Amino acid sequence: MTKWNNKFIIGLTGNIGTGKSEVRKILQCLGALGIDADLIARQVAEPNGSAYGPILTHFGPEFTTPDQRLDRAALANLVFRQPEKLAELENIIHPLVKAEVDRIIEETTSPVIVIEAIKLIESSLSSQCDELWVTDAPLEIRLARLTLFREMSEEDARTRIQAQAPQEEKLKLATVIIQNDGTLEDLLLQVKHAWETHVPDSFRLAIQDDNCV
Repeated sequence: MTKWNNKFIIGLTGNIGTGKSEVRKILQCLGALGIDADLIARQVAEPNGSAYGPILTHFGPEFTTPDQRLDRAALANLVFRQPEKLAELENIIHPLVKAEVDRIIEETTSPVIVIEAIKLIESSLSSQCDELWVTDAPLEIRLARLTLFREMSEEDARTRIQAQAPQEEKLKLATVIIQNDGTLEDLLLQVKHAWETHVPDSFRLAIQDDNCV
Protein backbone atom coordinates (compact mmCIF):
# COMPACT_ATOMS: atom_id res chain seq x y z
CA MET A 1 0.00 0.00 0.00
CA THR A 2 1.30 3.45 -0.91
CA LYS A 3 0.95 6.59 1.20
CA TRP A 4 -1.27 8.24 -1.41
CA ASN A 5 -4.09 6.19 -2.92
CA ASN A 6 -3.17 4.99 -6.43
CA LYS A 7 0.01 7.10 -6.50
CA PHE A 8 3.65 6.16 -5.92
CA ILE A 9 5.73 9.01 -4.49
CA ILE A 10 9.51 9.16 -4.82
CA GLY A 11 11.28 11.64 -2.55
CA LEU A 12 14.47 12.87 -4.23
CA THR A 13 17.13 14.66 -2.21
CA GLY A 14 20.87 15.14 -1.83
CA ASN A 15 23.03 18.07 -0.89
CA ILE A 16 23.80 20.97 -3.18
CA GLY A 17 25.83 20.06 -6.26
CA THR A 18 24.94 16.36 -6.29
CA GLY A 19 22.71 16.65 -9.35
CA LYS A 20 19.17 16.15 -8.06
CA SER A 21 17.58 18.08 -10.90
CA GLU A 22 19.19 15.89 -13.57
CA VAL A 23 17.76 12.79 -11.87
CA ARG A 24 14.32 14.41 -11.64
CA LYS A 25 14.43 15.24 -15.35
CA ILE A 26 15.25 11.62 -16.21
CA LEU A 27 12.37 10.40 -14.04
CA GLN A 28 10.08 12.87 -15.80
CA CYS A 29 11.33 11.47 -19.10
CA LEU A 30 10.35 8.01 -17.88
CA GLY A 31 6.85 9.27 -17.16
CA ALA A 32 6.83 10.57 -13.59
CA LEU A 33 5.35 13.91 -12.67
CA GLY A 34 8.18 16.04 -11.30
CA ILE A 35 7.68 18.51 -8.46
CA ASP A 36 10.58 20.87 -7.80
CA ALA A 37 9.95 21.88 -4.19
CA ASP A 38 12.97 24.19 -4.22
CA LEU A 39 11.46 26.08 -7.16
CA ILE A 40 8.17 26.34 -5.26
CA ALA A 41 10.11 27.75 -2.29
CA ARG A 42 11.45 30.48 -4.56
CA GLN A 43 8.03 31.17 -6.04
CA VAL A 44 6.29 31.63 -2.68
CA ALA A 45 8.92 34.25 -1.83
CA GLU A 46 8.10 36.36 -4.89
CA PRO A 47 6.28 39.68 -4.21
CA ASN A 48 2.89 38.07 -4.92
CA GLY A 49 3.79 34.87 -3.06
CA SER A 50 2.45 33.71 0.27
CA ALA A 51 5.86 33.85 2.02
CA TYR A 52 6.93 37.31 0.85
CA GLY A 53 5.12 39.33 3.53
CA PRO A 54 5.98 37.01 6.43
CA ILE A 55 9.67 36.97 5.43
CA LEU A 56 9.93 40.76 5.35
CA THR A 57 7.96 41.09 8.57
CA HIS A 58 10.37 38.69 10.29
CA PHE A 59 13.69 39.77 8.76
CA GLY A 60 13.01 43.40 7.92
CA PRO A 61 12.41 45.53 4.79
CA GLU A 62 16.16 45.93 4.28
CA PHE A 63 16.09 42.54 2.56
CA THR A 64 14.45 43.96 -0.55
CA THR A 65 15.91 45.20 -3.82
CA PRO A 66 15.06 48.64 -5.28
CA ASP A 67 12.22 47.04 -7.28
CA GLN A 68 10.77 45.58 -4.04
CA ARG A 69 11.73 41.98 -4.75
CA LEU A 70 13.30 39.84 -2.06
CA ASP A 71 17.06 40.38 -1.96
CA ARG A 72 17.94 36.69 -2.10
CA ALA A 73 21.68 37.27 -2.10
CA ALA A 74 21.58 39.36 1.08
CA LEU A 75 19.22 36.94 2.80
CA ALA A 76 21.36 33.96 1.77
CA ASN A 77 24.45 35.71 3.09
CA LEU A 78 22.69 36.01 6.45
CA VAL A 79 21.05 32.61 6.82
CA PHE A 80 23.86 30.44 5.49
CA ARG A 81 26.20 31.88 8.11
CA GLN A 82 23.75 31.76 11.02
CA PRO A 83 21.98 28.39 11.40
CA GLU A 84 19.31 29.82 13.72
CA LYS A 85 18.33 32.37 11.04
CA LEU A 86 18.14 29.62 8.43
CA ALA A 87 15.78 27.68 10.71
CA GLU A 88 13.61 30.78 11.14
CA LEU A 89 13.38 31.24 7.36
CA GLU A 90 12.54 27.56 6.83
CA ASN A 91 9.80 27.72 9.48
CA ILE A 92 8.12 30.34 7.33
CA ILE A 93 8.63 28.70 3.94
CA HIS A 94 8.35 24.93 4.53
CA PRO A 95 4.65 24.78 5.54
CA LEU A 96 3.69 26.86 2.50
CA VAL A 97 5.72 24.63 0.18
CA LYS A 98 4.16 21.49 1.64
CA ALA A 99 0.67 22.89 1.12
CA GLU A 100 1.43 23.52 -2.55
CA VAL A 101 2.99 20.07 -3.00
CA ASP A 102 -0.07 18.49 -1.40
CA ARG A 103 -2.32 20.40 -3.80
CA ILE A 104 -0.35 19.21 -6.84
CA ILE A 105 -0.41 15.58 -5.69
CA GLU A 106 -4.13 15.74 -4.98
CA GLU A 107 -4.93 17.16 -8.42
CA THR A 108 -2.62 15.13 -10.66
CA THR A 109 -3.66 11.92 -12.39
CA SER A 110 -0.03 10.79 -12.77
CA PRO A 111 0.58 7.43 -11.05
CA VAL A 112 4.22 8.22 -10.24
CA ILE A 113 5.39 11.49 -8.71
CA VAL A 114 8.90 12.59 -7.79
CA ILE A 115 9.36 15.37 -5.23
CA GLU A 116 12.79 17.00 -5.49
CA ALA A 117 13.79 18.94 -2.38
CA ILE A 118 17.13 19.68 -0.79
CA LYS A 119 15.46 19.74 2.65
CA LEU A 120 13.15 16.80 2.03
CA ILE A 121 14.25 14.85 5.10
CA GLU A 122 14.41 17.91 7.36
CA SER A 123 10.88 18.98 6.40
CA SER A 124 7.54 17.19 6.61
CA LEU A 125 7.66 16.43 2.88
CA SER A 126 9.38 13.13 3.61
CA SER A 127 6.14 11.87 5.21
CA GLN A 128 4.54 11.99 1.75
CA CYS A 129 7.03 9.63 0.14
CA ASP A 130 7.02 5.90 -0.43
CA GLU A 131 10.77 5.80 -1.13
CA LEU A 132 13.73 8.10 -0.57
CA TRP A 133 16.23 8.42 -3.44
CA VAL A 134 19.46 10.29 -2.69
CA THR A 135 21.94 11.69 -5.21
CA ASP A 136 25.59 11.67 -4.23
CA ALA A 137 28.89 12.97 -5.61
CA PRO A 138 32.36 13.62 -4.13
CA LEU A 139 32.93 16.98 -2.50
CA GLU A 140 35.42 18.20 -5.11
CA ILE A 141 32.97 17.48 -7.94
CA ARG A 142 30.22 19.32 -6.10
CA LEU A 143 32.48 22.32 -5.55
CA ALA A 144 33.45 22.33 -9.22
CA ARG A 145 29.80 22.28 -10.29
CA LEU A 146 28.90 25.17 -8.01
CA THR A 147 31.80 27.34 -9.10
CA LEU A 148 31.45 26.50 -12.81
CA PHE A 149 27.70 26.31 -13.37
CA ARG A 150 26.38 28.56 -10.60
CA GLU A 151 29.32 30.96 -10.71
CA MET A 152 29.85 30.85 -6.94
CA SER A 153 33.20 31.61 -5.39
CA GLU A 154 34.80 28.59 -3.77
CA GLU A 155 34.30 30.24 -0.36
CA ASP A 156 30.57 30.72 -0.98
CA ALA A 157 30.24 27.17 -2.31
CA ARG A 158 31.92 25.71 0.77
CA THR A 159 29.73 27.88 3.03
CA ARG A 160 26.57 26.57 1.33
CA ILE A 161 27.73 22.97 1.62
CA GLN A 162 28.74 23.32 5.28
CA ALA A 163 25.40 24.94 6.17
CA GLN A 164 23.54 21.79 5.14
CA ALA A 165 23.00 18.62 7.11
CA PRO A 166 25.79 16.13 6.40
CA GLN A 167 25.29 14.18 3.20
CA GLU A 168 26.04 11.00 5.14
CA GLU A 169 22.80 11.42 7.13
CA LYS A 170 20.78 11.36 3.91
CA LEU A 171 22.65 8.36 2.55
CA LYS A 172 21.88 6.34 5.69
CA LEU A 173 18.14 6.82 5.11
CA ALA A 174 18.18 6.23 1.36
CA THR A 175 16.15 3.53 -0.35
CA VAL A 176 18.14 4.22 -3.53
CA ILE A 177 21.51 5.96 -3.89
CA ILE A 178 22.29 7.52 -7.28
CA GLN A 179 26.05 8.05 -7.64
CA ASN A 180 26.32 11.08 -9.90
CA ASP A 181 30.04 11.39 -10.58
CA GLY A 182 30.25 10.01 -14.12
CA THR A 183 28.74 10.67 -17.53
CA LEU A 184 25.12 11.52 -18.29
CA GLU A 185 24.80 8.06 -19.85
CA ASP A 186 25.98 6.46 -16.59
CA LEU A 187 23.41 8.51 -14.70
CA LEU A 188 20.62 7.54 -17.09
CA LEU A 189 21.43 3.83 -16.72
CA GLN A 190 21.38 4.08 -12.90
CA VAL A 191 18.07 5.92 -12.81
CA LYS A 192 16.41 3.56 -15.32
CA HIS A 193 17.59 0.56 -13.28
CA ALA A 194 16.16 2.08 -10.09
CA TRP A 195 12.92 2.90 -11.92
CA GLU A 196 12.51 -0.67 -13.14
CA THR A 197 13.43 -2.33 -9.83
CA HIS A 198 11.85 0.02 -7.27
CA VAL A 199 8.70 1.45 -8.85
CA PRO A 200 5.96 -1.22 -8.67
CA ASP A 201 4.97 -2.73 -12.02
CA SER A 202 1.37 -1.57 -11.74
CA PHE A 203 2.45 2.07 -11.53
CA ARG A 204 5.05 1.84 -14.31
CA LEU A 205 2.69 0.00 -16.64
CA ALA A 206 0.14 2.76 -16.22
CA ILE A 207 2.63 5.03 -18.01
CA GLN A 208 2.62 4.09 -21.69
CA ASP A 209 5.23 6.42 -23.14
CA ASP A 210 8.96 6.13 -22.39
CA ASN A 211 10.76 8.95 -24.16
CA CYS A 212 14.19 8.22 -22.70
CA VAL A 213 16.92 6.72 -24.86
